[in-house]
Amino acid sequence: MSIFVNKETKLLVQGITGREGQFHTRQCVEYGTQVVAGVTPGKAGQKMDDVPVFNTVKDAVSATGANCSMIFVPPPFAADAIMEAVEAEIEMIVAITEGIPVMDMMKVKNFMVGKNSRLIGPNCPGIITPGECKIGIMPGPIHQPGGPIGVVSRSGTLTYEVVHQLTNKGIGQTTCIGIGGDPVNGTNFIDCLSAFQDDRETKGIVMVGEIGGTAEEEAADFIAANVTKPVVGFIAGLTAPPGRRMGHAGAIVSGGSGTAQGKIEAMKDGGIHVCENLGQLGDICAQVF
Repeated sequence: MSIFVNKETKLLVQGITGREGQFHTRQCVEYGTQVVAGVTPGKAGQKMDDVPVFNTVKDAVSATGANCSMIFVPPPFAADAIMEAVEAEIEMIVAITEGIPVMDMMKVKNFMVGKNSRLIGPNCPGIITPGECKIGIMPGPIHQPGGPIGVVSRSGTLTYEVVHQLTNKGIGQTTCIGIGGDPVNGTNFIDCLSAFQDDRETKGIVMVGEIGGTAEEEAADFIAANVTKPVVGFIAGLTAPPGRRMGHAGAIVSGGSGTAQGKIEAMKDGGIHVCENLGQLGDICAQVF
């Protein structure tokens, strides 16, 4: 089993004719993802390799039945691209774009209220169900199909590190999700934890957080109250100085909130097995799971 995407997912790519869009679309196709359409305004009728290009998301959905979108649209236009996908009733939207203004994302969040679309990102590596479907920029070969562990992370590169360590220990993954590190995003830790809890094939969960905000503390409370499966957690940014943004726009310690130590304590209180040395995460997972 998996959450959110699988081999039945039909993907369209917004921004498919750009350099990054072309490169990563080809990687997804090579992995086995069903890429059925691309969208670039003004380029309808063209093809990117064998993938037909349409002017609008609505046209692409009507012609191909696409139910998922991957967005490689530049930051000034990315919010409009997300809302266009929502308007076309795309079920799953994966926004890879980094640098979307916070005010733009506030408009997107407001626009999505009451709609049926789910947004992953922005500023994220995407989502992969190993052996079935890759939507995003993650390296496919490091993932091992067959479960039983779900992975959810605010960090892209740390997601890859965690997955690589799991695979080296012979521990497969059901689905791996990078939710992104921006202050305003779509799918959060709790959404993913709830889905993993309900997925009968997922037997354990790895959660990778980082400094800034309160998402990890809220996730720890949710885990304590609702998750019966073992969870291994890691927090990045233990040595980050207060007031300085570290990598992600949301990774900033402000006042007394958002510190790595505070998050670690909250995770321990929530019954999470906390790894404080990333190099040992694979060993800890092998013991816990």
